[in-house]
Amino acid sequence: MYPKPYIEYLAHFHGTRDYFECHEVLEEHWKKVDANNRSSIWVLFIQIAVAMYHDRQGNQNGALTLMKRCLVKSRYHQEGLYQLGLDGVHLHNQIQENYRRLNDGLPYRSWNMPVIDLELRKEVQLLCQHWNVAYGSPSDLSKKSLVYKHKMRKQ
Repeated sequence: MYPKPYIEYLAHFHGTRDYFECHEVLEEHWKKVDANNRSSIWVLFIQIAVAMYHDRQGNQNGALTLMKRCLVKSRYHQEGLYQLGLDGVHLHNQIQENYRRLNDGLPYRSWNMPVIDLELRKEVQLLCQHWNVAYGSPSDLSKKSLVYKHKMRKQ
């Protein structure tokens, strides 16, 4: 029912907390199904992951810029978010809350997207289980290979 890359994205977002991998998985999907559409719902998900990646690294300006874009896109894509098994209003509110937290200079914290389709949640949880990661656990900030994945990959 849902695209496999989307399920993988959600498993990374909620399980591994590998936001860099979220970006990689969904960018490839976006380019296949909706290339060059910067307003695509897939771009919203990519930008959420990249904002979280910047936030976790302490790049407040990068995270704020992207969260602001996500606020606009999440309002625009309410119906699409619902079709993808999420509570769009709740997600928009979470993005707004994160934007405020960043604007107030408060530290990173992990959060979960509001998955309302129970079958989707089960599928994501099963993938997390297959990967031996806990669904919904916070990021391990001591794992530099996760927090700075992009930088460490280039070395």
